[in-house]
Amino acid sequence: MELAKQLPGLEYAELLSLRNEIDGEIKRRESEEKAKARKQIQEIAKTYGLNLEEVLSKVGGAVRKPVEAKYAHPQDVSLTWTGRGRKPSWVLGQLDQGRTLEDLLIRH
Repeated sequence: MELAKQLPGLEYAELLSLRNEIDGEIKRRESEEKAKARKQIQEIAKTYGLNLEEVLSKVGGAVRKPVEAKYAHPQDVSLTWTGRGRKPSWVLGQLDQGRTLEDLLIRH
């Protein structure tokens, strides 16, 4: 690029001024690009009969509620397990003592 060859000959103050001009031009072009992209997105959404809220919302927007505990320690009911994932150490300890998962079920 022609400008790159001229940089070594510029004074410090000139370089700072040039940098400010470049920063300003970058911001201006960034705004233009964002506006252009926004317009394209709106046109695509309109083509499919969508509004921007539908396009920008999360897929499966429903928040999952926590899974209820299915198993509890027989002596310490604060120790619970949903039955998903790895068995907690307290479950393994109960199984080692001869109990079954059926024995640890929370009965409602």
